[in-house]
Amino acid sequence: MTSASGGADMVDWNLAVATATRLVRPGPEVSRAEAAAVVAELRRHALEAEEHVRAFTGMRSSSLTAAAATPVLVVDRPGWVRANVAGFRTVVQPLVEKLQARRANSAAAGVFGAVGEKATGIEVGALLAFLATKVLGQYETFAPAEPSLEAPDSPATLFDKPRLGPEGPGPGRLLLVAPNIVHVERELDVDPSDFRLWVCLHEETHRTQFTAVPWLRDHIQSEVQSFLAETDVDPGALLDRLRDAAGSLGGGLPGAGGREGRESSPSANLLEIVQSPAQREILGRLTAVMSLLEGHADVVMDGVGPAVVPTVAEIREKFQQRRDRGANRLDLMLRRLLGMDAKLRQYQDGAVFVRAVVEQVGMEGFNRVWTSPNTLPTKDEIHDPAAWVARVAR
Repeated sequence: MTSASGGADMVDWNLAVATATRLVRPGPEVSRAEAAAVVAELRRHALEAEEHVRAFTGMRSSSLTAAAATPVLVVDRPGWVRANVAGFRTVVQPLVEKLQARRANSAAAGVFGAVGEKATGIEVGALLAFLATKVLGQYETFAPAEPSLEAPDSPATLFDKPRLGPEGPGPGRLLLVAPNIVHVERELDVDPSDFRLWVCLHEETHRTQFTAVPWLRDHIQSEVQSFLAETDVDPGALLDRLRDAAGSLGGGLPGAGGREGRESSPSANLLEIVQSPAQREILGRLTAVMSLLEGHADVVMDGVGPAVVPTVAEIREKFQQRRDRGANRLDLMLRRLLGMDAKLRQYQDGAVFVRAVVEQVGMEGFNRVWTSPNTLPTKDEIHDPAAWVARVAR
C-alpha cells in the first residue's frame, strides 16, 4: 500500500481525505447566492482585519513578500480536510521515515503492517471528519509550498480547494471555514457581519504573528520535529503505555466514576499517552508558545473589537457561554481524548498572561516577547506574568 507520494507511508492520505469527505456532516443550509455572499464578505473582512491588527499590536510583516506569500483561503469542510492532510504530511515526514526504517529492519513492524496504511487512513479520515465541524478558522503554519490550490472544479466553484501536495514546507496560509462560521453565528443568534469580522480579527492575528516574526515558524517546527524524533515507534512500548492509560481515560468525564472535569489525570488525552520524559519537556515549551499565540489573538480580537465590531460585547458573552456549556457526553469524551479541552485552556491562560503583561509594561513592552526564542514565556511564566516581566521586559 502506498501514499499519494508513491512511496511506503503510514497513512493512505488519499483514503483519509475520501473517508473524511464522506463522513463529515453537511454544513448549514444556505442558497448559492447566500454562500457566495458569505465567501465574499469573509475575503473583505480578512483584508480589513489585517490593518486593524497591525495598528493595535504595532506588529508589521517583516517584508511585503512575507505577507503576500501567506494567502487567505475560504474553504468548506472538505477543503479544510484537504488543507490539513497536506499539513500533516509535511509535519510527520520524519516520523514516517523512522517507521519505514523500522519496517525494513525489524520483525516487529508486522504490527503496523497488519493495520496497514489503508486502515490508518480510515481512522485519520474519521478523526478529520469530526474536527472539520469544529474549526472556524486556522493559521496553517506548516502548509505545503505553492502551488497551494488546485484548479476549481468549475468556474462557478465558490470555495478555495487546497492541494494535497506534496510540495514540501511553505510559509503558511490562513483558512476560514465558511460553513462553520455560519453555523455558529446562527446558533448564537448574533449579527452575522460582526461575527465574521470578529473571527477574522482572531485569525489574522495569527497570520500577523508569523509574518512579523520571521524566526517563529522555524522555532515551532524545530520543536515539533524534536518531539517526533523522540517518538518511540516500538509497538510493545506503545502498547504498555496504552494499557497504563486505559483505566483513567474516562475518569474525568461526568458520571464516569471520577470527579468531573479532572485535569490532573496523566492520561487526559491521546498525546499525553505516548509521551516520553523528553517529549513532556518539549511539549511544555510548545504549550507555553501556543498559549501565548492563542491568548494574544484573543486579546487582540477583543481589543480591536469595540472600535470596529459594534456588537462585540454580545458576541463575546454568547461565545464564552458556548465554550463553557460544552457538548454532549460523546463530544466531551472526544474532546478530552484529542486534547481539545487543553486547547481551550490555552486561550484562557494565554489571554490572562498577555493582559497582565500589557497592563504592567504596555504593548511595546509586551512585544519584546517576539525578540527571540529566549524571550518567549516558559510554561511556568504563562501562569506567573510578573516572572516574565522581571526576566525580559524590565
